[in-house]
Amino acid sequence: MIQFHHISKNYSHHIHALADVNLKVKKGEFLFLTGLSGAGKTTLLRLIYAQEKPTSGQILVNNQNITKIGENKIPHLRRLMGIVFQDFKLLYNKTAYENVAFALQVLGKREEEIKKTASRALYRVGLFEKRDLYPHQLSGGQQQRIALARALVNDPLIILADEPTGNLDMEAEEEALKLLLEANESGATVVMATHKKDLAQRFNKRIIHIEKGKIVEIEDPKQKEDDA
Repeated sequence: MIQFHHISKNYSHHIHALADVNLKVKKGEFLFLTGLSGAGKTTLLRLIYAQEKPTSGQILVNNQNITKIGENKIPHLRRLMGIVFQDFKLLYNKTAYENVAFALQVLGKREEEIKKTASRALYRVGLFEKRDLYPHQLSGGQQQRIALARALVNDPLIILADEPTGNLDMEAEEEALKLLLEANESGATVVMATHKKDLAQRFNKRIIHIEKGKIVEIEDPKQKEDDA
């Protein structure tokens, strides 16, 4: 589903965000990216949704070479994806419902379909009763669930989550993880970045650990089972 071949990303002669990264994410996989702040996790995700382009190497997403993707094709690429940010990136002049509905409006969906689908997404995250509230009227955990509803509303093939639990308390963290795991069980490929390696190790999922722009460790529970 996602392939990195010898990917490097430099911001200057002195800042090397990623260095010769090789990575394959299988369709339907839930992959954790772990590492300290500044390790390169966010840069890796931004390359997948073409927010940035690599300095060298090749990236394939859903069998499409996006290494030098044109600006006019990026919206089509992102229609495959749901993206969750640590700082939520909600539209603060729109209600919870309007934030979720907006993700469908930009895809040109009909109003009747938008209403049905957005409402279902809010039910899914347990916030339908909060649909008319604005982000500033919601807790941090509730805002993150709205962000998750927006990311999941179009049943994306790929979900990219950048520190989605970084600012949440334990209860809200569990709720966010549950939603991502449910999406994965429904067939979505999930790549989640977190600085909490202990959190990632709670699940029977592959973990890629990044330090200073390089993959330094891979934990694969299934490989361990095969070797046992």
